[in-house]
Amino acid sequence: MPRRRRPPRPGALADLSPTRILSQIIVLQLAYYACAAVLILFTALVAGKEISTDLLFSWRSLRGDTTVGWTLGLVWVLNSLTCAIFILLLIARSKLVLDFALTIHFIHLIVTSLYSHAIPTNLFWWALQICSAALMTSLGVWACQWRELRPINFGSKPGVRQGNGSAPDDGVGETRGRGRGRGRDGAGEYEMVNMNEEGNTV
Repeated sequence: MPRRRRPPRPGALADLSPTRILSQIIVLQLAYYACAAVLILFTALVAGKEISTDLLFSWRSLRGDTTVGWTLGLVWVLNSLTCAIFILLLIARSKLVLDFALTIHFIHLIVTSLYSHAIPTNLFWWALQICSAALMTSLGVWACQWRELRPINFGSKPGVRQGNGSAPDDGVGETRGRGRGRGRDGAGEYEMVNMNEEGNTV
């Protein structure tokens, strides 16, 4: 007998089309750099520093022996927390958060290496990337799990007290798909009752 293949685990990347995965990666990467650019621009203007693309793409700017390096490190940490929100909005699946978080930082490593013409050798930069990936993953997983565990509303409204202060009695008098007929005797559609009465009098 041929060996049966084990079905893929729920939430695996195989469940998604390659086109959708690629588009999500591109959007997340652009959002990652856009938020970082805004934060770095704001910090540089407040601190009175010269604005350049090195602050965004060069790993040599992240140094542990300068104030600018530590400030940039804090900015990148805040950026990782912000990017977790985009993961929640675009991915919304806790089992995929780690894959996308690592992909974002791996692409950032390639971009930084190409921009600086060298692979990062600064330990501070590597430590920052590890902390950033860990924060993005932990916060993203927590946010996606919180969204996944929320109760699903199938259109039924919670028990709403009537004007006389009495609660509805086990759905008696409720009509499916209507906004009327909420009385105990089902005579909530007063327009229909009036039409029937007029028809009897004719």
